[in-house]
Amino acid sequence: MSPTFRAFKVRNFRLYASGAIVSNVGTWMQRVAQDWLVLELTHSGTALGIVTGLQFLPALLVSPYAGLIADRFPKRKVLTITQIAMGSVALLLGTLAVTGLVEAWHVYVLAFAFGIGTAFDAPTRQAFVVEMVGKDELSNAVGLNSASFNAARLIGPGLAGLLIAWIGTGPVIIINGLSYAAVIVSLHLMRTSELQTPTPAARDKGMIRDGMRYLWRRPELMMILTAVFFAGTFGLNFQMTSALMATNAFHKGAGEYGILGSILAIGSLTGALLAARRVRTRQRLVIGAALAFGVMVVISGLMPSYLTFALVLPVVGFTALTLLTAANATMQLGIDPTMRGRVMALYMTVLMGGTPLGSPFIGWVGQTFGARWSLIVGGSLTVLGTLGSVLYFSRRRGLSIRPRLLPRPHLDVLPQTDLLDAKRTADLVDARRTADLVDGKRTADPVPVKPGPVRPVRPRVA
Repeated sequence: MSPTFRAFKVRNFRLYASGAIVSNVGTWMQRVAQDWLVLELTHSGTALGIVTGLQFLPALLVSPYAGLIADRFPKRKVLTITQIAMGSVALLLGTLAVTGLVEAWHVYVLAFAFGIGTAFDAPTRQAFVVEMVGKDELSNAVGLNSASFNAARLIGPGLAGLLIAWIGTGPVIIINGLSYAAVIVSLHLMRTSELQTPTPAARDKGMIRDGMRYLWRRPELMMILTAVFFAGTFGLNFQMTSALMATNAFHKGAGEYGILGSILAIGSLTGALLAARRVRTRQRLVIGAALAFGVMVVISGLMPSYLTFALVLPVVGFTALTLLTAANATMQLGIDPTMRGRVMALYMTVLMGGTPLGSPFIGWVGQTFGARWSLIVGGSLTVLGTLGSVLYFSRRRGLSIRPRLLPRPHLDVLPQTDLLDAKRTADLVDARRTADLVDGKRTADPVPVKPGPVRPVRPRVA
């Protein structure tokens, strides 16, 4: 089997992936349909930002408790319950839209309810992957999951745009509600004896605080979380920013808006497949991808036409997926199995929970200053936040990070003690050379001073 698809050797993962691709296509169809429904009802970019924020607000409020549930109960059963809940909400919203009874406040309430289901689903789903495939294939499975999600993004938005023009937004949302049945069936068909399930965490006081303390004591993980927070809060608002760019900047309709989502997914799918081939991930890949993603979001906002904007989107998608897959795998491989649910819940809180803060703000920026500024401001804040996290948490770890352009652009990560030893040696040599000049004793090749034992300066990979 190709190294790119080696996790498919596991029967349970094949079942899971087959159900997930169906559900993911439906999810992307609903995202496009829901956004278009909001624009039809309100004609407001701010309202679109509010709906997006409400959908992700529960991740900020309940994800720590969702992680606790993921650590204490069988994940397969938890996932079955969340699929039923999200499918029911989608069916209700679709029915309201079909009957013509839907109002903006209905969308707000149901987006929040849908977000509650997502908040409990996400950390459980993330932690369940390693139970299906084990640590050796985790990086590959994470990449394949992202490939599935973005293959759905490639198919779903374009299909949604066509179906909205043909049958309307309501039926498209109903189709998503039915798609959750595929995941429920795949979970039911799994062999529980083949799952690598850890011993459930015993109930105890302060379990959520334990997860937070565990993360705070790991500055290398906190650096990743902070970079992901800024990217998720201000940069990963594609469903809103693309809608604003399509309607306000380029004056296009639902079909062209759906096509933008599919074009973005081309780069995302490429990034996910490359991530599936990666045997291990490094922290510097996460940081480099976060910086590249922020820069590309800014560049996309500067594109003068619909065509040039569409041409840049695959690169934006590639950098975004490289960031997310590298961050996810690095977090899961670096934590204790008994803490995985709680830590991944905090990770999802950071990734998705910032959206209620960022989306209304980015939507307001687009409504007030123009659609392009929603991308320019979002990308700039992503870059600044990532740089700030690197500077702060690298100092906490006693590290110094130096950018290098040759022989290829990269980051050298060195302990500050090594840098101090190297600087002390250089200062002593410079002092001897200065003394030689003053005394008139300088030779062509002055003898270097040996200040004492010095550890070699070796670049270390984060």
